Amino acid sequence: MAKIILASGSPRRRELLKMIAPDYVVASGKDVDETYPAELSPELVPAFLSQLKAMPYKADLQPGDILITADTVVILDGRILGKPHSRDEAIEMLMSMQGRTHTVVTGVTLTTPDDSETFSQHTEVIFDSLSLDEVTYYVDNYRPFDKAGAYGIQEWIGAAAITGIRGSFYNVMGLPIHALYKALRSRGAV
Repeated sequence: MAKIILASGSPRRRELLKMIAPDYVVASGKDVDETYPAELSPELVPAFLSQLKAMPYKADLQPGDILITADTVVILDGRILGKPHSRDEAIEMLMSMQGRTHTVVTGVTLTTPDDSETFSQHTEVIFDSLSLDEVTYYVDNYRPFDKAGAYGIQEWIGAAAITGIRGSFYNVMGLPIHALYKALRSRGAV
């Protein structure tokens, strides 16, 4: 069996990967400048960043290793809503999504010493309307500053505001587990 390596600090990605590959290992963190070309379409940014995140690890991979890197963005009105830098920015992001549908895109790259494979998964998320007080409650109690779009679907706001999704639930959490399982299975890794 291949040695599956996850290069991610995300506790959600670690939890999700354990569902399909319980014996994976976590790579030590390496700094990556997550800058992407300004002209790159928002839908292509996660795949680009997942490839960028794999680069510092490539030289360390051994035969049989499969490195997984990923990046997730929230897209609303053709604009990327990244991780909020402040409480006010988180509230502003969440208020902009009220009563609307946005898209979550996760790019995943599988890297071995010999090759790499990148794919993306898109999920549409339909938000109901919440009041400013409700959004403030969520931000103050769940502190979603490490999450693209300032929310976690698995948290209170998912139950209170998300009326539906078209696509993978796990993709919205940060890792399209079904697509990843198929890619790993095709390589004989699971």
